Amino acid sequence: MTHATLPSAEVPPGAPTPWWRVGFVWLVFGGPAVVVVAALITVAIAVSGAEEVLTAAPQHPTAAEAATLPAVQGRNHAATPKPASQ
Repeated sequence: MTHATLPSAEVPPGAPTPWWRVGFVWLVFGGPAVVVVAALITVAIAVSGAEEVLTAAPQHPTAAEAATLPAVQGRNHAATPKPASQ
């Protein structure tokens, strides 16, 4: 014997509506749930794509090496003072 559900016309008036059938409940629970899932996805992307930590100080390029540097890196070294040894 299967359990038959009552059509909405046969539900007695004044019967309480189950909480999962109220749309506002899904708005209240769904919004924060989406944010938590998005945060977990963001953490997973950040951890899997993390670059290695530099342990040594960056070395100043020589004039020959400076000509082949990418523009951003060369720009960042343009204002740094030259080491005393050069």
